[in-house]
Amino acid sequence: MAETPQVNPEPRMLIDGKLVEASGGRTFQNVNPATEEVLGAVADASSEDMQRAITAARRAFDETDWSTNRSFRRRCLEQLHAALVGEREELREQLILEVGCPRMLTSGPQLDAPLDGAITYPAQLIDEYAWETDLPVAPDFRGNDNFRRIRKEPVGVVGAVVPWNYPFEVSITKLAQALATGNTVVLKPAPDTPWNATFVGRVVAEQTDIPPGVVNVVTSSDHLVGEELTLSPEVDLISFTGSTAVGRRIMEKGAATLKRLFLELGGKSANIVLDDADFSTAMLSGLAACSHAGQGCAIPTRMLLPRSRYDEGVELLKAYMSGVPYGDPQRPDVIMGPLISEKQRQRVLGYIERGVEEGATLAVGGGRPSDQPRGWFVEPTLFTDVDNSMTIAREEIFGPVLVVIPFEDDDDAVRIANESDYGLGGAVTSASLDRALAVANRIRTGIVSVNGGMVYGADLPFGGYKNSGIGRQNGIAGFDQYVETKSLAWPAG
Repeated sequence: MAETPQVNPEPRMLIDGKLVEASGGRTFQNVNPATEEVLGAVADASSEDMQRAITAARRAFDETDWSTNRSFRRRCLEQLHAALVGEREELREQLILEVGCPRMLTSGPQLDAPLDGAITYPAQLIDEYAWETDLPVAPDFRGNDNFRRIRKEPVGVVGAVVPWNYPFEVSITKLAQALATGNTVVLKPAPDTPWNATFVGRVVAEQTDIPPGVVNVVTSSDHLVGEELTLSPEVDLISFTGSTAVGRRIMEKGAATLKRLFLELGGKSANIVLDDADFSTAMLSGLAACSHAGQGCAIPTRMLLPRSRYDEGVELLKAYMSGVPYGDPQRPDVIMGPLISEKQRQRVLGYIERGVEEGATLAVGGGRPSDQPRGWFVEPTLFTDVDNSMTIAREEIFGPVLVVIPFEDDDDAVRIANESDYGLGGAVTSASLDRALAVANRIRTGIVSVNGGMVYGADLPFGGYKNSGIGRQNGIAGFDQYVETKSLAWPAG
């Protein structure tokens, strides 16, 4: 492993405008998944700490002009963006250390891509969004004409719960959209990756004019502390990115207060390669299953190949998967680092064992790499001879595992792709754009890459069908996620 860079993490939380320790001074350890070494400590909040943050967010929404002062909100977001850009390299090093993400990915979705758009786009929308829309004068049931108006207003207090796989990207996207629309926020990062959130909290406190209570960051090793956001009647909306199982629990626990929800959940995305595609290029897309060790909700982990060219595709995939550069995430050539924890590694290895038991062919990998004695690594893994009914084709593994399924024709490919509890992402490759689009339009998912197109951007809605969630993040649809709609009418005469 390369020498660990020097970083300046923030161990404190942000509550009501102050950087604070947890009550009683409790802390928990932040561990580097690539080395299994302790990086440092961070505040370990209690339920009482979370309640203080919720109270602060409620007061900031109810008693300040944050929700109505759009020009001030835009200025604060511009300050936040400028400050984070200035801290870009510090953030980069912290993310590589605590997430185990390859340095290469920080030039894309882990850091640079969201930093360059996730704040500036919502800030720009503050001036462009249709906060008020006047409808034509119309008679009511009494025959009297009325002026009519549709008004958009912030929801209130947002509980933002963030996963460990792309923590900065998810955090800053939720924060920027919620703040731009006039809400206040309590941000709860995953226990595995707390530093990037507390670092943002320090930037908010020291380098912006964001008022006390508008942004709160609460770190805890106890998932039930985060559940206080779902249970509290003072929180109006939960914005959650994570597993489908936790999403269901949030829906259940939030039912008592009819909590508004945005849920971006799991996926089992299909990558359909049609029989007219250039296989030497198309098979390279299978390596996406290894990106960040497969720890991405929209990664296409089912590759669907035409039966007529199945063996050809499998041979190419074997060669490509056998050469995936993985290991020390500090190396500039690595696309695949470790899994986030030993628990996650055991989960992935359990799925691999299940795949073998159910009759799939383990073509590449499948174990712990012998050349990585430290860190929670799993080899790039390829399963062939897979049926879509197998567990490894049905459930989200969240590891570097690609399964390859044969299909007969375009209709069969669409059937297999849609025969899933999930509906987040997908991909279609064909020599004919019209044919690829025709197939893409029939896939029941929220995003589809066509012929290698990148479905990513601050202005592009992201989210899924079915068990992959409710609502959309990014774009105007993402903005809409954080507002309520009010209709008004008054006599025209």
